[in-house]
Amino acid sequence: MIEACRCLSLVVFSLVALAGTARSERPLAHDAYIWQRVWTPAVDEAVAQSSDLVRDWRVLAAQSNDAGRLLPTNVDLATLKASGRPAVLVVRIDGQLPSLDKKALLADIDSVLGNWRRSGIQIAGLEIDHDCATERLLGYAEFLYVLRSHLGPGIRLSLTMLPTWLNSPDLDAVLAPADEVVLQVHAILNPRSGLFDPKTAMRWVDEFARRSSKPFRVSLPTYGVRVSWGADGHLTAVEGETPLLAGGASADELMASPLDVATFLVSLKRDPPAHLVGVAWFRLPVETDRRAWSFATWRAVVRGETPEDRVSVRVEKGDVPGLAYLVLDNAGNLDGNLPTLVELPVGCEAADGINGYALVHDRSTLTLERRQAGMLPGHARLAIGWMRCASMQETVHAAF
Repeated sequence: MIEACRCLSLVVFSLVALAGTARSERPLAHDAYIWQRVWTPAVDEAVAQSSDLVRDWRVLAAQSNDAGRLLPTNVDLATLKASGRPAVLVVRIDGQLPSLDKKALLADIDSVLGNWRRSGIQIAGLEIDHDCATERLLGYAEFLYVLRSHLGPGIRLSLTMLPTWLNSPDLDAVLAPADEVVLQVHAILNPRSGLFDPKTAMRWVDEFARRSSKPFRVSLPTYGVRVSWGADGHLTAVEGETPLLAGGASADELMASPLDVATFLVSLKRDPPAHLVGVAWFRLPVETDRRAWSFATWRAVVRGETPEDRVSVRVEKGDVPGLAYLVLDNAGNLDGNLPTLVELPVGCEAADGINGYALVHDRSTLTLERRQAGMLPGHARLAIGWMRCASMQETVHAAF
């Protein structure tokens, strides 16, 4: 009996010890990148609508040109100030530059910071986005040491970090001058693998948490891109929010799945790794950005609402007998994928597609085929075509 009690005590002690070391769920702060080079009324509206969701804005404040000098972005500082949220100035330095002119970069950064300070915006810090090759990290670290000393203790320094740097012996030197890190886990792999893979992203997050004690945020995607390929199979262009009119033998439209990202975020909050302090969304959804989530979907994911997309095809009868319109309906709260094919009932004599859908003739059926990428926002509808059929009893079939 005494031995049994002793064993029971050891079990209880072990459970208590494990409970004390287990990671527990905790809320995560949300930042959002504003990456637009041109501030339109739609960007201003998105900032105003989103201020209740974010802790800090991370704003593209300047980017380097071919000569390595920083060119300020035309940011609407008045809109930022009116939002009531602090802002982190993001300076993007091209990773392909052969070298970094420290003196010139420091002078350019001082100029941008001075302009922002005069606007009265609360500056939360400076972030350097420099996606250089792993073998050049030591030179990057030298610049960061100089920058950290130059800025002084009054400005927090953030770094955008690529997972490809995780195995470099020079990573510690890069991280040392930083106050925090933003780990990018999207658009890292070959484009044919997609923009975001939750399992790979979680592996990178855990690896960084084991490698460094720096406070860090995870950058999560809200966007899509059009990837063009040449006849030889090589990548020719990546088109985001700015149309490039890029050619190519073929092209793929890639979109970060809101459901995948929402599930990943739930996992982060449920079992947060050490030193994780928040999320940084790339990029702030804007109504006119057709390669981004809708604002409603982003809000639902940030707020932790149960995401659901329920896209279906509805047949709505027209005024003329035998004529009907085809409408996509999303009854969920999440942006939903558009069907790739909509097969019309047998016996339809005529049809046509609109809004990115085109008619495809087969021997026995007519089909509407999606010709351009996109997503249908939650609680939204989209007309995709019409059909004239002898009988309206049969239903249409959609393939996603």
